[in-house]
Amino acid sequence: MTRRAPLTLDDRPVPLEWKSALMLTVLTVAGLGMFAWPLFVAAPSPSGLGDASPFIFVALLPLLIFLVLAQISEKGIDAKALAILGVLSAINAALRPLGAGTGGIETVFFLLILAGRVFGPGFGFVLGCTSMFASALLTAGVGPWMPFQMLASAWIGMGAGFLPNRLFGRWVRGKAEVALLVVYGIVVAYLFGAIMNLWFWPFVTGPSMGADAQLAYIPGGPLLENLTRFAWFTLITSTAVWDTGRAVANTVLIVLVGAPVLAAFRRTVRRAVFAPDIEFVQP
Repeated sequence: MTRRAPLTLDDRPVPLEWKSALMLTVLTVAGLGMFAWPLFVAAPSPSGLGDASPFIFVALLPLLIFLVLAQISEKGIDAKALAILGVLSAINAALRPLGAGTGGIETVFFLLILAGRVFGPGFGFVLGCTSMFASALLTAGVGPWMPFQMLASAWIGMGAGFLPNRLFGRWVRGKAEVALLVVYGIVVAYLFGAIMNLWFWPFVTGPSMGADAQLAYIPGGPLLENLTRFAWFTLITSTAVWDTGRAVANTVLIVLVGAPVLAAFRRTVRRAVFAPDIEFVQP
């Protein structure tokens, strides 16, 4: 029995050329720095004085995302890929209000993971950005957090595209593939919560926390001490409830609809003929 070989990075609906890959790498490094600024930059004081870096990051991050998206689409995104991207972005935007804000349950990430898995890291990155942007407009959720949500979601979609197609010499398909995506969905659920907490942590904690002062951010404090305080802060306020709800939602949705959705996406790839010369290979 033969199987269709998985698409290479150059054959997928949104191919990643070396320039695009370089820009994504730069954005990832810069983005991680912008998320982790509280560990290296003192937060502005309540009086408004102090380092303005956090506000510069909020203004700069959307520009970097736009530049990367422009680079990815430099050669033009295929009309069929653009249509699929538009449909999935609209579906994700419509799904998100069904769960967001209810015990941490998110209904947007499972589709992003499945699409990134089939259509590749470039498509997953773009879909993560467009899904969050569209849902923010739909739910009036536009704010300084939006570019951070866009980038974190884009990383989730991109990471799904980089998951291996073969493990221990065997094709990762069927139940094994669903299991792989479930594990990935759980991991990114907790990482998303932690990294989203990190950038705004200084603005919601402080000496006024009283009994919870040990969770508070120390402006300009030692790296290890602030990191320890943040770990406890996110564990108590987010990981135990919100992030776990997100992980459970990802698991349930991927288990229930993962296999048929993956099959539907792969049929779409074949019929759209993004890579007409792709060969059949023996597993």
